[in-house]
Amino acid sequence: MKATCGHIFACTSKSERECFDRMLFATSRVYGESVLKIKKGDLLFLLNLDTDTLYGTFRAKSAGAKDLVPEAWNGKYPYQVQVSRNGAVHSLAGAKKVLSGMGLSWRDTLDGEQARFLSQYIENPDGKAIIKIAKKDVIEDKPRLESTTLWDYPRQSYGKTQKGNNKYAGVTPAFVIYNMVKRYTEPGDLVLDPMAGSGTTIDVCKEEGRRCIAYDISPTRPDIKQNDARKIPLADESVDMIFIDSPYGDNIDYNDKPGNIGKLSAETDEFYKALDMVMAECHRVLKPGKVLGWLIGDQWVKKKFTPVGFNVYEGLSKYFDTVDIVCVARRSQTSNTGLWHSRALRFNFYLRGFKYLFIMRKPAAGEQALKRKISWTQYPRR
Repeated sequence: MKATCGHIFACTSKSERECFDRMLFATSRVYGESVLKIKKGDLLFLLNLDTDTLYGTFRAKSAGAKDLVPEAWNGKYPYQVQVSRNGAVHSLAGAKKVLSGMGLSWRDTLDGEQARFLSQYIENPDGKAIIKIAKKDVIEDKPRLESTTLWDYPRQSYGKTQKGNNKYAGVTPAFVIYNMVKRYTEPGDLVLDPMAGSGTTIDVCKEEGRRCIAYDISPTRPDIKQNDARKIPLADESVDMIFIDSPYGDNIDYNDKPGNIGKLSAETDEFYKALDMVMAECHRVLKPGKVLGWLIGDQWVKKKFTPVGFNVYEGLSKYFDTVDIVCVARRSQTSNTGLWHSRALRFNFYLRGFKYLFIMRKPAAGEQALKRKISWTQYPRR
């Protein structure tokens, strides 16, 4: 049977034994959709992240699915595939270095040629030099899942289809929404964008198998419904995730629609009162235990800095618990030119280099806010 794709599953020393005992490979929701693409007969490998050992080769005995064996790993890794040995199982030490030398990562989906080469190398590592394999965009043309709180992506969109309109003023970077959707939702979940702009959230959700409801005060396309985000026409606790890229003052001329929050100055109480109404509505329609992502930037206008991000975070904290705060690098703003960089140095100010992504969670029903007492270790000065 000729494999069309290959997949590398990760495990730890603690979970490795159960993989072999059950002949079942599995992963968490983060990589779940890669598992769902696995077809019967695909080549599979198992990488122990603790020992840096790669095992292979295996064949997919089943298609990838969710909860083939629900009790496995106590439900921690629900995306699973049944496997069989493809001949003798070999092990390869120093696997990450070998994969890197081939231009591969364990997170990659391999094409058939890459999978067969890796299988041959594991069987005879001394007989072949490491050959760098060119990655093929046709397999995975998606941004990486971020593992730190500094997110940077060179383009507004990704993949073969455009997400949103990169000519739209203040267009949202699609990879930010992609990371939020992949981490905090399941296929079929309902995502809400109350300030949808050019529709980037819709396009990402459609490609990732999520449902999406999008509103805007001035819709730019037919699948965005006209609505003011201060009054969301949805039932209480009805959506699984909310993403919102709100104005951070009156610096961008979005439209002339009456009620446009983007016409309010971030130096006024009126601006924050308007956003507070949006926050309250988001809290109302979001299901308990679910997550909201709010993308916002600070403002420097007429020699005055306004910490819009801090002010918005203070408002969000009244309604939600904090999951984390991410710094998203800004690449496509109009001030990212030699002229503006020269002005910043000449007149001694800073261009805005990042936005905040506040990842907030609505407490589950009956859940108490976590109160922790942190004890610091005191070190004497020398």
